[in-house]
Amino acid sequence: MKFAYRFSNLLGAVYRQGNLNFSKDGNAVISPVGNRVSVFDLKNNTSETLPISTTKNITCVGLSPDGHLAIVVDEDGAALLVSLITRAVLHHFHFHKPVSSIRFSPDGRKFVVTKENVALMYHAPGKQREFNAFVLDKSYYGPYDETTCIDWTDDSKCFVVGSKDMSTWVFGAERWANLIYYSLGGHKDVIVGCFFEKDSLDLYTVSQDGTLCVWESDTELDGLVLKKSRDKPKPPMQGDEEEEGEEDRVEGEEGEVIRGKVEAPKEKKTKNVRYKQRSKHFFNKEGDFNNLTTAAYHKPTHILVTGFASGIFHLHELPEFNLIHSLSISDQRITSVAINSSGDWIGFGCSGMGQLLVWEWQSESYVFKQQGHFNNMASLAYSPDGQYIATGGDDGKVKVWNTNSGLCFVTFTEHTSSVTNVTFTSSGFVIVSASLDGTVRAFDLHRYRNFRTFTSPRPAQFSSLAVDVSGELVSAGAQDSFEIFLWSMQTGRLLEVLGGHEGPVSCLCFSPVQSILASASWDRTIRLWDMLDSWQVKETLALNSDGLSVTYRPDGQELAVATLNGEISFWNPHTATQTGSVAGRHDLEMGRKETDKITAKQSAKGKSFTSLCYSADGESILAGGQSKFVCIYNVKEQMLMKKFEISCNLSFDAMEEFLDRRKMTEFGSLALVDEGAGDGDSVNISLPGVRRGDMSSRHFKPEIRVSSLRFSPTGRSWSATTTEGLLVYSLDGSLVFDPYDLDLDVTPASIRKQLRLQEWASAIVLAFRLNEKALKQEVLETVPHEQIPVVCGSLPDIYVEKLLSFVAASLEKSGHLQFYMTWAKSLLMLHGQKLKNRSGAILPTLQALQKSIQRHFDNLSKLCDFNMFNIRYAVALSKQRGLKRAAEEDEEEEEEEEEDDELSEEMSYLRRKRRSEKQNEGK
Repeated sequence: MKFAYRFSNLLGAVYRQGNLNFSKDGNAVISPVGNRVSVFDLKNNTSETLPISTTKNITCVGLSPDGHLAIVVDEDGAALLVSLITRAVLHHFHFHKPVSSIRFSPDGRKFVVTKENVALMYHAPGKQREFNAFVLDKSYYGPYDETTCIDWTDDSKCFVVGSKDMSTWVFGAERWANLIYYSLGGHKDVIVGCFFEKDSLDLYTVSQDGTLCVWESDTELDGLVLKKSRDKPKPPMQGDEEEEGEEDRVEGEEGEVIRGKVEAPKEKKTKNVRYKQRSKHFFNKEGDFNNLTTAAYHKPTHILVTGFASGIFHLHELPEFNLIHSLSISDQRITSVAINSSGDWIGFGCSGMGQLLVWEWQSESYVFKQQGHFNNMASLAYSPDGQYIATGGDDGKVKVWNTNSGLCFVTFTEHTSSVTNVTFTSSGFVIVSASLDGTVRAFDLHRYRNFRTFTSPRPAQFSSLAVDVSGELVSAGAQDSFEIFLWSMQTGRLLEVLGGHEGPVSCLCFSPVQSILASASWDRTIRLWDMLDSWQVKETLALNSDGLSVTYRPDGQELAVATLNGEISFWNPHTATQTGSVAGRHDLEMGRKETDKITAKQSAKGKSFTSLCYSADGESILAGGQSKFVCIYNVKEQMLMKKFEISCNLSFDAMEEFLDRRKMTEFGSLALVDEGAGDGDSVNISLPGVRRGDMSSRHFKPEIRVSSLRFSPTGRSWSATTTEGLLVYSLDGSLVFDPYDLDLDVTPASIRKQLRLQEWASAIVLAFRLNEKALKQEVLETVPHEQIPVVCGSLPDIYVEKLLSFVAASLEKSGHLQFYMTWAKSLLMLHGQKLKNRSGAILPTLQALQKSIQRHFDNLSKLCDFNMFNIRYAVALSKQRGLKRAAEEDEEEEEEEEEDDELSEEMSYLRRKRRSEKQNEGK
């Protein structure tokens, strides 16, 4: 239970290679990341990496029309059928060759896979259990070079395949009498995209040189006629039989083979489908480097999106080829483009920068913009409440990630060289980073700015960093001058330069309870510097090898040191005595590189742990280094508790203990032989017509290693920066049954009986002894809110911590905020002194509680601000309308008064007239 950590998420890498997909509702982007798949929810602004992995990097992902299934294929052609609902692998399959693209039919009954120059159509996996989920239906031969792209008609009757031989082939998914295959030319470069028009056989083809061809068919989809069963195809030639048998042997399945001949098929009764080129268009080119690299077409809105090698993308309306929009994302090549179902959002992937963008083209704004470290990550740090993770990379950037959403929300780019270390101050609102550019910078998370820059009198490359508990002292160790520099956070002034080490300072760590700085160095010593006593050396601990990493236990009573000989030693900092050691060299299990001339067992003797971190309770220690394994040791017993294999991706080097014998020759490993001058990837000068051999491309495999490790302050998770990215492992407590003090009387029935009798405290104790999450929640939420203080006061001490831990976990996801906050307040107020005495053990629970409260506070404060502004707007609007109505009423009254005045004038005029008439009559 305690070490049941499972892979939770992968941060710091959002896109590497392969094709992007939108979910069925268009609110999520599915992106391959190395040998894993990440789902970015654009509506809720969260990211999730599926707990599945392939043996090598993923090259293409096919999504079923209902969005429930995905087929994931890696570089070698190994495929996984994945359920996107249960996040589980349903089936394994191997295509034996690299696959360029994969596409489901719109009705979801079939899917087409292109590999080499063949298109293979399979029956899509059904809803019932099957021995083989992938059943080959037909093999389609036509192109002479590798196939590149696929598209289906809306009724799933035909599909089109583009190829590197500049041809496009239309195939019938069924045995149509008037369309078996049709080949289209017209291009002078590789076909990048081919798309059917909506409910039609009309085609658009796009090539790499920026040419668009519009093809018009003389037949509607309803005009396709099924071939009668008696019209069997001619028996193949002898050579064809051999090739066909060979193909069947490769696939290990049976399927009908359809070969595109040079001559078109002749049918007597039905008229064959014919195509003619309606028009040809050219994209604006800015030189030969600006190749068209990717394209996507949205059929309902007739919008074509094209991406170029220069980072520019165009939106055109077809078939008129009207330019709607043109924009440059960056100066890097756009690798993949996808459009969501409504046609509003466009997803872009740039593998060169590790960038994933979602662009809303109508409002011309970013919906989503994420970019990972495009070089290795060097270090990470958790914020004090565990809500944020800061990472520093070799690209000179400092990124801050939200652990709940898994997304980066701010990037600092002030450093001009590799960032070697990052840390948070105790307040949680300041990040401090050290870099090889000779500066230490402090960043403010309120205003997102670099408000302090610390420098040394002489230029120095800072390789280590530490900030004391108060956040006032900042220290950094130099790897070239062997000195430690101390600055004041308030003033930014250099306070002291600590000399004494005779080798590079590899690690610094402040004591959590005292103002003492521990420094590890390659001179085989650990020095403890007293910050209150003139920055003098308090103790010097002699090591038997170079010191690589040092860390304090959370209570400050113990020191752990990792050394170059692969050992972890434990010291008492008060008495300067060693209390124990762990020999961890054999636990690293280093793999063998392709170019290594010695075995993995021999090379492991020179490896060691480079990063250490205590758990939140201080009982265990996490260690990682130049290996794919992360080890958890029990400090008291000094034994290995658990090992985590952080990656199984064979695209990295040093993954396997033994090299593949198929790559071993009489001259040694092929990886070593190929290093010399010769043909293939190692051509020094790129000859005309030779595509391979670009000396600027990345020929080596990155080596798998762990550069930094940290436990979350809540104790529920830990993170590691690796070659793969930022991996997060967390506890999945809901699936683990861990009863406490259980006997036969503790049953769900007896617990519910206590609830009916309104014995609340007794019911809570029984529920925690059985330790079932659903039952604990039921009992807790049945207690009337006015009884909470009484129940909390009558609980035994041992159950207070358990209840507080459960309240902290429930508060994070529950909607009953006030109810659970009342529980937390009552427990802390009534048992505060007892909890204070066990502060070390209870600290992770309190930090988890603080993290939950802080998250709800942030969400509610935003909602309240939004509602407040809405109310102000409504009040202002109502006032405006009231003033307008009052003005209208005043106008009406004035008009009525004017009318009354006119009437009175008329009446008086008539009276005067009648009076004068009477006077005249009298006369």
